[in-house]
Amino acid sequence: MKLPRILFILALLSAGRLAAQEVDSVISVRAPLIAFTHAKLIDGTGAAPREDQTIVVSDGRIAAVGPSATVAVPAGAQTIDLTGKSVLPGLVMLHEHLMFTSVASATVPRHFAEMEYSFPRLYLACGVTTARTTGSFEPYTELEVKARVDAGTMPGPKFFLTAPYLEGFPSVIPQLHPVTSPEDAARQVNYYADKGFTSFKCYMHLPRAEMRAVIDAAHQRGLKVTGHIGAVTYREAAELGIDNLEHGFYAMTDFVRGKKPDEMPNPAAAAGSLAELDINSPEVASLIQFLIAKHVALTSTLTVFATSVPGCPILTTRELDCLSVNSREQYLRTWARVSGLTDGRGVTILHKMMALEKKFHDAGGLLVVGTDPTGNGSTIAGHGSLRAIELLVEAGLTPVQAIQAASLNGARELGVDKTVGSVETGKAADLVVVAGDPATDITAIRKIEIVFKDGVGYDSKKLLDSVRGCVGIQ
Repeated sequence: MKLPRILFILALLSAGRLAAQEVDSVISVRAPLIAFTHAKLIDGTGAAPREDQTIVVSDGRIAAVGPSATVAVPAGAQTIDLTGKSVLPGLVMLHEHLMFTSVASATVPRHFAEMEYSFPRLYLACGVTTARTTGSFEPYTELEVKARVDAGTMPGPKFFLTAPYLEGFPSVIPQLHPVTSPEDAARQVNYYADKGFTSFKCYMHLPRAEMRAVIDAAHQRGLKVTGHIGAVTYREAAELGIDNLEHGFYAMTDFVRGKKPDEMPNPAAAAGSLAELDINSPEVASLIQFLIAKHVALTSTLTVFATSVPGCPILTTRELDCLSVNSREQYLRTWARVSGLTDGRGVTILHKMMALEKKFHDAGGLLVVGTDPTGNGSTIAGHGSLRAIELLVEAGLTPVQAIQAASLNGARELGVDKTVGSVETGKAADLVVVAGDPATDITAIRKIEIVFKDGVGYDSKKLLDSVRGCVGIQ
């Protein structure tokens, strides 16, 4: 074997060892047999919380769950006493990204940079053990991130990847390439499905013919389609067979006066229609029932909107700590500007969005949750995921219902609810240990100590410390 080839192989082996050491540095618990005792359990199914529970984990799967008085701790198990603490299922979040707004101003076009290092760590640190990305700008980067996480050489959640946005004309973001025809749409679906992407996202200007081609091509391969749409109404998309709609009812253009077929309304007109909408009208009730009858899931992404209205709270210290200097300065300028706004329309729209999502949930619709770490730089991976759950409680869901929406409901939409999404015997040991009781105070969900993915415990603080000053750079 020639010397250069030997050196190349040695370099690869060395890189592999360093990657493994880096992962090991944020792991606090790794054992083939673990018993969590005396925990309060919120299992993700919507059932009432259960006190003083023992959870036995064997080889990364849940072997037993039940009262500590009746579930025996196996001999040789590493025992972790969780008195005064709660266990939740690993979160399953469905509007995630590995990119982040790094440039945005009146003169500079919006640009998104890939956060391939910091975002997987932030998601995991904040309890997200399964994540569906929802639109890609760097598809090959995301394939590589997923491969490394799956191989155990990078910490992060179990990723389900959505292909690059399927957008029509005009593309408002230079990083997006418009679809040119229904045939082009089907080609893109099949190309990215062959690469390993498992879902597809229709974007705002995509018309009906191209959307139908996307849905038909994806469904032929057993894959799903979601959308942040506008040229096509919610009712039209449901008729075409779309599986999921993003941003709750924010992107809905069904009630825009004078809307023309396949034409994206002016953003001001779309916002105005929501601000003026009578959410208790028969027409709104009819649309909600139609979406449910067509089995269309709805992704709540309240965080990205709640941080863009007057009165929005400033990011916490630990969120600010993870931002780069430039990203922090940009965020603080934007927050000051938004906080000084006196127009109440944004708050009105936010409250209507929250009320509509609760109506959809209460009517039996599948409400799932996402973070959408984009916007004005105030929604950050992981941290924003927890805020999204808090906002569902502010919208009127109980803490148990909000946690179910962010765990088992997401797993159902992904089709992986037999293996993840709740704390039940036989499922993967994806667990979040919280110092407090989110069932009575949802803000306690932020007090995460350890996140277990497939029975391996990751130290939340160490993960957060590892990304200080990174967001906005990598």
